[in-house]
Amino acid sequence: QVQLVESGGGLVQPGGSLRLSCAASESIFRFNAMGWYRQAPGKERELVATITVGSRTNYADSVKDRFTISRDNAKNALYLQMNSLKPEDTAVYYCNAKSLEREFWGQGTLVTVSS
Repeated sequence: QVQLVESGGGLVQPGGSLRLSCAASESIFRFNAMGWYRQAPGKERELVATITVGSRTNYADSVKDRFTISRDNAKNALYLQMNSLKPEDTAVYYCNAKSLEREFWGQGTLVTVSS
């Protein structure tokens, strides 16, 4: 069973930055794609950004030009650099990994953007 562990969440003021990390318990080469999703209170989980094994990226319109997804295959890690944070970015952020057979989720890390 693959384990994904997120870290890096916290409280940040509007306009600030945070970097989320996701550590995988095994090689991330096995995953066709990895990504970050988020769920705000009272809302459905939504896609934030994805990155393929070939490093092709995709972003939600709401985070384009502010967030950057990246992966470090040597460290079996996924990252999300979040800049110019807004109160509407407040949510629990989840790491996701997809193989041909299955999909895996982390437990989530809370990001709160507030003054």
